[in-house]
Amino acid sequence: MSEIEELGRQVLAQCRAKGIMLATAESCTGGMIAAALTDIAGSSAVVDRGFVTYSNEAKMEMLGVRDETLRMHGAVSEETALEMAAGALGHSHAGIAVSVTGIAGPDGGSAEKPVGLVWFGLARTGVETIAEKRLFDNRGRASIRSESVKVALGMILAALDRQ
Repeated sequence: MSEIEELGRQVLAQCRAKGIMLATAESCTGGMIAAALTDIAGSSAVVDRGFVTYSNEAKMEMLGVRDETLRMHGAVSEETALEMAAGALGHSHAGIAVSVTGIAGPDGGSAEKPVGLVWFGLARTGVETIAEKRLFDNRGRASIRSESVKVALGMILAALDRQ
C-alpha cells in the first residue's frame, strides 16, 4: 500500500469515526487529493465534494476568493490558501476542508515564488482557518504534486487528532 493510500485510509477512518464530512479545494494538485480519497471504497460516506480551481476565475467563482487577494498576494500565497479553504468549507456540507495552491513547475517560478512553493489551508467548523507553507525540492512536477497530496492528507489527520 502506498503512503498516499495509507494516509487516505486514515483520513477516511478518522472522519467517519468523528462524523465529519470533508471537502477539498485544489489548484496545483488538480483534484489529486479528492482522487486519493475517492479511490478508496466507502469514501462516499465522508467525502462531500472537491473543487478544482486551477484558474483565478474559478477560485473567485467557486470558492469566493477575493479579487483583491489575488491581485495583492497572488494565487500562490498564504492569503489565497486561507480563502480557498474557508470557501470550500462555506460552499459545502463539510466540517473540514483542505486547500492547496502552488507552483508545480517546470515553469512559472520566480525568485520570490520558486517552483516547489506550495501553500496549504485548513478550515474547520468553529475553528480559525490556518495555513502552512512548504518549499519542496524541485524533483519535477509529479513529485511536487505527490508530496503536496501527502502534506494535505497529513494536515487533515493532525487537525482531526486535535479535535
